[in-house]
Amino acid sequence: MTTESTLPSQFVEPLAISAPFISSAEICKIGVEFQEWQKEIFPVEDITALVNARAEFVDNILTKLWSQHELDEYQISLIAVGGYGRAELHPYSDVDILLLTQEKTDKDLEEKISTFITQLWDVKLDIGHSVRSVKECLKQAINDVTIATNLMEMRQICGNEALTEQLQPLLNQDVFWTSKKFFIAKRDEQYNRHKQYHGASYTLEPNLKANPGGLRDIQTIGWVAKRHFIADSLEELVEHKYLTINEYFELVECQDYLWRMRFALHFVASRNENRLLFDHQASVAELLGFGDGGKLAVERMMKRFFRIIGRVAELNKMLLQHFEYVIINENKYKKVTPINDEFVIVDGQIKVTNQRIFTRSNKIMEMLLLIAEHDEITDLHPDTLRLMRNARRRFVSCLMDYADSRKAFMKLMRHPKGLGVAFTLMHRHSILDAYLPEWRNIVGQMQFDLFHAYSVDEHSYRLIKNLYKFSQPEFNKEFPLCSKLVQRVRKPELLYIAGIFHDIAKGRGGDHAKLGAIDALNFAKLHQLSDHDGRLISWLVKHHLLMSVTAQRRDISDPNIIKEFADIIRDETHLDYLYCLTVADMRATNESLWNNWKSNLLQELYYSTKRAFLRGLEKPVDLRAKVRENQQLASELLLTYNFTETQITKVWQEFKSDYFLRYGPEQITWHSRHILNHNKKIPLVILNPTPFRGGTEVFVYTKDQSNIFYNIVSLLGSKQLSIHDAKIITTKKGYTANTFVVLDQQGEPIDDIERANIIEKALTEVLSASQCLIKPKPLAKRFQQFDIPTQVSFIETKTKAKNTTMLEILTLDTPGLLASIAEVFQKCEVQIHSAKITTFGEKAEDVFTLSNKFNQALTLEEQEASHGNVV
Repeated sequence: MTTESTLPSQFVEPLAISAPFISSAEICKIGVEFQEWQKEIFPVEDITALVNARAEFVDNILTKLWSQHELDEYQISLIAVGGYGRAELHPYSDVDILLLTQEKTDKDLEEKISTFITQLWDVKLDIGHSVRSVKECLKQAINDVTIATNLMEMRQICGNEALTEQLQPLLNQDVFWTSKKFFIAKRDEQYNRHKQYHGASYTLEPNLKANPGGLRDIQTIGWVAKRHFIADSLEELVEHKYLTINEYFELVECQDYLWRMRFALHFVASRNENRLLFDHQASVAELLGFGDGGKLAVERMMKRFFRIIGRVAELNKMLLQHFEYVIINENKYKKVTPINDEFVIVDGQIKVTNQRIFTRSNKIMEMLLLIAEHDEITDLHPDTLRLMRNARRRFVSCLMDYADSRKAFMKLMRHPKGLGVAFTLMHRHSILDAYLPEWRNIVGQMQFDLFHAYSVDEHSYRLIKNLYKFSQPEFNKEFPLCSKLVQRVRKPELLYIAGIFHDIAKGRGGDHAKLGAIDALNFAKLHQLSDHDGRLISWLVKHHLLMSVTAQRRDISDPNIIKEFADIIRDETHLDYLYCLTVADMRATNESLWNNWKSNLLQELYYSTKRAFLRGLEKPVDLRAKVRENQQLASELLLTYNFTETQITKVWQEFKSDYFLRYGPEQITWHSRHILNHNKKIPLVILNPTPFRGGTEVFVYTKDQSNIFYNIVSLLGSKQLSIHDAKIITTKKGYTANTFVVLDQQGEPIDDIERANIIEKALTEVLSASQCLIKPKPLAKRFQQFDIPTQVSFIETKTKAKNTTMLEILTLDTPGLLASIAEVFQKCEVQIHSAKITTFGEKAEDVFTLSNKFNQALTLEEQEASHGNVV
């Protein structure tokens, strides 16, 4: 090393070339001590010093071993490349090296190289190496931008300097990579990397390097600049007037925070890990000084992280666009279309003509309105973005405080294209934060669970974009009902505003729906919306979870549940708005959890409520008439299968009237025809090949026994099926008819006939044996990070049934959970009539309709016993 070491002597002196021979075991021991030393000083030491120190320590090891293997006697050079070449090493980073040789190497040198590399692995260095001549380096790099990038960051550690000096100048020549070609390659590389993350920075288990706005985006800026300006650091870009001094300091600040996170993550994971998984987040947050409060500490850490990567993504976009104009489009004809005296369109980007335009705060909102009005505008010009960023920092109050800005905002909400490109830019470039102070509070707000895939602001943005899609005819086939409703409502802007406010109070404590409803009402008054419109927006925010909860956790085939829901909704207008908001919300929460089952539940609830409005809420469903109607339609269908009315009547006499209320004619027909053709001495198990509400119906008809429900749910769980709905009917002659709606691991119905047959056979065997020996799998590691105390509550409903009790259980979703609950009910001699099973990531929220062994609602004593046993 040519510079004076900053490391403690115990990590330098034993590795000095002049020091005695050192073994691999001794180096490993020093390596462990070095790691402990870095961990000890991590909370107080500058992160740049830490990554540089790690690189220096590795330099010392390599130099010492190079000398011990007598490689100095050969024409060969040891060169650090990639991140190691930049002298940036984290605790478990790869150590990438190039052994630069002459054109030909003799056998003796090849053997020495082999033993040298072997020892590097022996001393626990994660080595990535290549052995190439100068000619081979150029040949490989010309065809591979990754190799070219690594070589651009080369740094000699030891060995023959002449070889390094021969290679170095060749890397700056256009025959190697022209500035234009290199820029295009790195831009495309970044585009493809971002595409893997669906362009979203705000995923809750981000990759610190590869995520949009992550470390790789900062490095891309440096690589492109290094090739174009032959610069060695980001700081040099200020001299080239490519970066302002403030932008440089901002990039360094962002890089430092991401480096600290990555450094801490390596310590926690004890490996080269860049994915900030839930398993690691609490420990990383504690190492970074956010406290050891678990969830709250993680949320504070992630909030800062999301804000950091938002800043990096914006700077990366702006600077690469500047490069594009300088490197690619410098001599290209630019199509310039004037909009007015203050804005022009340059190659699809809006550009300001007045450098001081944003000193008037309303001009930003006016610019966004212009973007909505001109379909040809796809983005901000980099000059516009830089001016807007500078202006944003100087705002002394919210944009919403200015009447002209409020007018422009409402025009944007009402414009047919206002929620398109304009709103995307408003969100991506923090204009919504600058406009609405409440929105600023949710930027980067994390939800530490497996259900929400995005931060609160990113989720809300995606919800609003979903609503906007509903308004655009090109999405009619994808969202038929929502598109029909949004395109016919008189004021879709009320939906958009409700979308902005629906989660805006998250993180404040208290009921976020109620708090958000108050914020929405105040917003409506400030923006001079009518009292009616303000109340509608506020109502939507307050009740934005109502339809989702009712559809997934209540028996929507029960007319009483529909009546109770319809009483809250009040009219068809509220129903239309709430349905669209609910679909947009659920789809924006986690795309992987949206499926046909949920879609069909919401649609069924929508149409059932609409029918209730048409009939009149003051006119309840005639239950006896409904029973007769279902029986009549089912009988007509069964006669087509050549069953006689006598046979049909004989089977139906076994069932109580609630069976004919809880099932539709098609289901009654399906059950009856299989029961009529079945030997009642063995259990009847059938899977319906036709999906029901997007799931697969499993029907079981057998002699009633105490452990039937437990056995069924245990077996279905062991077959990797999730149960979403269960109905249990007991006949007059001591048989039970159970129906379960299941989905596979992908949230789809079972479409494999062979798999269906295997499940039918396994269930039959288990029920015939009247015992279940299936044991649940252990809790997955990622679920172990969540501490969800079990909550048990009894639900009071306006339309309470006399003979049943509704019980809700909120708990951690563990393997075999439903079977465990069934076992508790069995011990308490409680009968299950129905179950609605809902999973939100790691949390299960299950609702059961129960009765005691006398078919009566649970007494207070029985409720207390059930509560105590479940908890």
